[in-house]
Amino acid sequence: MNIIQKIDEMIEERSLLKHPFYQMWSDGKLTKESLAGYSKEYFQLVKAVPSFMTPIIEKSPDGVISELVENQQEESDHIKPWIAFAGELGISEDELVSYSGTSKTQKAVSDLNQLMDTFDGGACAMYAFEKEIPKISQTKLDGLAEFYGLTSNEATEYFKLHTEADIRHAASWRNILEKSSVDSEKLIEIADKSISAQNLLLDSCYEEYC
Repeated sequence: MNIIQKIDEMIEERSLLKHPFYQMWSDGKLTKESLAGYSKEYFQLVKAVPSFMTPIIEKSPDGVISELVENQQEESDHIKPWIAFAGELGISEDELVSYSGTSKTQKAVSDLNQLMDTFDGGACAMYAFEKEIPKISQTKLDGLAEFYGLTSNEATEYFKLHTEADIRHAASWRNILEKSSVDSEKLIEIADKSISAQNLLLDSCYEEYC
């Protein structure tokens, strides 16, 4: 089993879609207040992702810089659609931007950020982060429409973008990992930490709003 297969297996085994918070979303058991709280917590990650990529890009070989810069710009462009999603849940842009997250949310974002200090390691952490997002985004869209009546462009654009964009982004990270000469056990450890941080963010949402 190669490194990508191992990481994919880990992502599947510890899938965010198995987390109680996302299960409640899929089952229509979250209140709109819970979704509003989630929009504030997850924004801490949304706005951080472009900066996650900066140290990776700084260490990138010339051949992949333009591709990663383009991906980073897309991530920056996705901040506004998230603000629009939160707005549909009654969270103003001022409230969203001034909020800093629970201590667990802050730790989750910090833990992810600390994995971005090398080119190969950062690529691994980002792959473990972005690989499942297209599937998660579609599940969220289905739940928003079926249970919460949220189908406007403002409510759905962020998730629609991520059903497609992160397929490409994950492919960029996968291509880097496939050529990596870094010890596979080290990369497995980084992927594990990335998955743990993502689950910690959902723990924060579940404990605070459910």
